[in-house]
Amino acid sequence: MNRTFTPKAGEVPRSWHVVDATGVPLGRLSTQVARLLLGKHKPQYTPHHDTGDFVIVVNAGEVALTGRKQGQKIYHRQSGRPGGMKKETAEELRQRRPRRLVELSVKGMLPKNRLGRKLYRKLKVYEGPEHPHQAQQPQAYELGI
Repeated sequence: MNRTFTPKAGEVPRSWHVVDATGVPLGRLSTQVARLLLGKHKPQYTPHHDTGDFVIVVNAGEVALTGRKQGQKIYHRQSGRPGGMKKETAEELRQRRPRRLVELSVKGMLPKNRLGRKLYRKLKVYEGPEHPHQAQQPQAYELGI
């Protein structure tokens, strides 16, 4: 009888990828980044284990929104208090916190459990082209778009 191979936490090779978001549609960028975080590009992928890699997204402030999403897409947040609902468009969010567009989009594509929260911590998003992770020797990742 053959047993199913399940990788242990220390056996999974981790690598770092740098993704440039300049001019890339937000949804297409997010699906590729979520795939890398989940580890679906690896042969030892297991849905209930963390087999993914670290991902650095640079130039997040220049990500593209297609159609009229810039002015029509609404982001909600709730303070938890009565009447504490805040709404803002994608354009307003981009001016206030440009990284948040990418973070929210990728987070929505990860599992909604403790594994998803663990995977989300491996995402690093920066507004400009600079990032402090040179010591990890990240590889540039070409998006297949």
